[in-house]
Amino acid sequence: MPARRSAFLRGVRSSAPFVIVIVPFGLLFGVAATKAGLNLLEVMSFSVVVIAGAAQFAALQLLQENAPVLIVLATSLAINLRMAMYSAALTPHLGAAPGWLRAVMAYCLIDQTFAAASVEFEQRPDQSLPEKVAFFFGTVTPICPLWYAATWAGARFGAVIPPEYGLDFAVPIAFLAMTAPMLRTAAHLAAAGVSVALALAFAWMPYSSGLFVAAAGAMLTGAQVELWTERRRAAR
Repeated sequence: MPARRSAFLRGVRSSAPFVIVIVPFGLLFGVAATKAGLNLLEVMSFSVVVIAGAAQFAALQLLQENAPVLIVLATSLAINLRMAMYSAALTPHLGAAPGWLRAVMAYCLIDQTFAAASVEFEQRPDQSLPEKVAFFFGTVTPICPLWYAATWAGARFGAVIPPEYGLDFAVPIAFLAMTAPMLRTAAHLAAAGVSVALALAFAWMPYSSGLFVAAAGAMLTGAQVELWTERRRAAR
């Protein structure tokens, strides 16, 4: 089997488990957006253009609370700033690809595709660029089209889904499944712990703006712990 095809299929297999959470996640957004007053075209445009579940839910909630547009944009931007870190982490592996291809990969870069690609590139750093690109698009194949389809189904048929099905379980499970395997160092654990503590402590702030405080505190904590760790290693 050609190396690129093998890498592509490996990418499909790597991200296939995320389908379990992508379907209810997309359904839930379709239902929530429809209940918020968006029509089918607006719901689908939201998903296709933004393609970022967490930012979509946050923006939708703020719009329902009649928050100022500036707050909606700032919150969505803050949530999606992690994509800049994802891009920086994958640049050593995919940065040599042509510009148009990097643009397509940047559009498809979401939590699930990053999680699968980062593990693969860490385990097989010596793959060629075409193989790495093939693997990345393999991770995209089961996720992005299904996200669109689930969003459409939620918006189109959400009214007939019994409320006792509790689709909202998909949101926390999706992020726990992606972040838990990444908490491998003291810096990661410290940043995660501080973010949870600060998010709860500042939950009283309007328009969920306490998340900004939690994010800033978590990043500072993680960076400081990383510095301490490096200094201790250097001193040995």
